[in-house]
Amino acid sequence: MNLTDATWTDIRDLETDLAVVPVGSTEQHGPHAPLGTDVLTAEAVADAGLERFDSEVVRAPAIPVGIAEEHRQFPGTMWVSPETFRSYVREAIESLASHGLERVVIVNGHGGNVDAVREIGATVTRAGNAYVVPFTWFEAVGDHSADMGHGGPLETALLRHCEPDLVREDRIDEASAGGAERWGEWVSHTNLAYDSAEFTDNGVVGDPSAGDETRGEELLELAGDELARLLEAVAERDISRPDRR
Repeated sequence: MNLTDATWTDIRDLETDLAVVPVGSTEQHGPHAPLGTDVLTAEAVADAGLERFDSEVVRAPAIPVGIAEEHRQFPGTMWVSPETFRSYVREAIESLASHGLERVVIVNGHGGNVDAVREIGATVTRAGNAYVVPFTWFEAVGDHSADMGHGGPLETALLRHCEPDLVREDRIDEASAGGAERWGEWVSHTNLAYDSAEFTDNGVVGDPSAGDETRGEELLELAGDELARLLEAVAERDISRPDRR
């Protein structure tokens, strides 16, 4: 059930305690992909997972702004501080828990949110308010994960499958030519760069031309299957906390 479309009485009468919260970012994704890429892909994967899951789940509205100051030199990018993001997402989840939705999966579409959503899950779970786990879709697509860049082949492929009208196909060559091969500037296993503009001229990392619609269909299938599997595990898990040893 989509929370945005439901009434309060619909939610009151549900017999589920499981919810999904998509989380993304509004940030540059090169000259060819929309600023909302991370929100759109998180929502697409969330919906794909719910389609594959047999039981009822509440799908919360997506949280569209994340930890993205590393893209601040590119116009249109929005961000909040890590502290604000953690507080906002945590409190949003706790509001769901107050209505009995005590099992929550965060479906994340942005690399900059990864550490924070894990921390949010731990904080809320240890406080006993809900059981919360994060799921980042591009970490759950098998061998494809090694190709994850930024506005690169994976995100471009998934957009071509889910939101083809938003991909500026006439800019793919430009995106490929101005992009970086990898994220960051590395010496002695240390990333010297804090902002993406330090190592990519146009914001792209990876080759978006390597992400066609067929690959996007496969990515959505893989991520959707893995999310459904996770939802099953969360639904069945004993969420009481261990006793002190």
